[in-house]
Amino acid sequence: MIIVDAHEDLAWNALTFGRDYRRAVSETRQIESGTTTPAYNGETLIGLPEWRQGRVAIVFSTIFAAPARWSEGDWDILCYEDPHQAHRQYRTSLALYQQWSQENPESVRIIKDVSTLEEHWKAWQDPDSEDPVGFVILMEGADGIRTPAEVEQWFKWGVRIVGPAWSGTRYAGGTKEPGPLTELGRELLQHMGSCGMILDLSHLSEAGAREAIDLYQGPVIASHSSPLARVPNAEFPERLMSDELIKMLAAREGVLGLLIGNKFLQNNWVLGMKRELVGMQDIVAAVDHVCQLLGSAKHIAIGSDFDGGFGLDQVPVGLDSIADLRLIGEALAQYGYAADDVGAILGLNWYHMLQQGLPED
Repeated sequence: MIIVDAHEDLAWNALTFGRDYRRAVSETRQIESGTTTPAYNGETLIGLPEWRQGRVAIVFSTIFAAPARWSEGDWDILCYEDPHQAHRQYRTSLALYQQWSQENPESVRIIKDVSTLEEHWKAWQDPDSEDPVGFVILMEGADGIRTPAEVEQWFKWGVRIVGPAWSGTRYAGGTKEPGPLTELGRELLQHMGSCGMILDLSHLSEAGAREAIDLYQGPVIASHSSPLARVPNAEFPERLMSDELIKMLAAREGVLGLLIGNKFLQNNWVLGMKRELVGMQDIVAAVDHVCQLLGSAKHIAIGSDFDGGFGLDQVPVGLDSIADLRLIGEALAQYGYAADDVGAILGLNWYHMLQQGLPED
């Protein structure tokens, strides 16, 4: 089965730590052994050979920078003081993806439209193919958009998904800084709708996400979230999605990408605990919660967030790299999920969303 992963912070890692995701996971781990990088972001989980081994055909690759008030130290170099600095940093991340696709078109393909998507998907039907991995560009936190109207320029540059918040931004409250959409955020949604962007609810707090779903007429997703009902004691509950919000997302034909990090899967798991306390059964339980809530497997998929502030020590036991996402499918099948539903959860739900959400050409 073909897998789509809806959230990987590749450019942030490359620019911050020098990670080159065209390398194998084992090579990156060896290079970083004895450095400070694993202490800041864990041992890597992602590499080109592992994408191919795991049949991960498409990733939503992010462009991201953090407000300077949330800097974690001198190493945390992608932090901005104002929208103009944010704009430059987001542009640098986007340029990196463009560079990878130009230098190694056999490894990376940027997907901007339906025709490219369908051609890419067809090529990956061959299980022995060595086709490039498809990148759909996702802007996480919208402060790099200096004015709401500028979102149309980002669309021309190849960005296809925008999440207005990470922490709080000029556009909306977010993780650690909950709050509603701002007036500027409402204006941003209008311009996003005009140019055909996909809206990402992840990191929006409940009030902002509810208003965004009501206001936005275009496609809506949650690229990397998890059900709050499974982790009611979460440190930042606004980072997860209530059952009511999941229902609202499904009513808009949206998809939730399940974040594969231990503290988002098991209640009361905190950093420092053994990763072995969380296993495949916790992933299955989170998926099943959404499916039972909605009566369907059409609205849940994968949004791993691997290497997004955590690494090997904070993912369920049994997952050593991105190649092992396929094991989720095996676990779901053992739990009783039909092959069609497993295929939808691993990849087809995102594929169908992109067919509806991307421009024709």
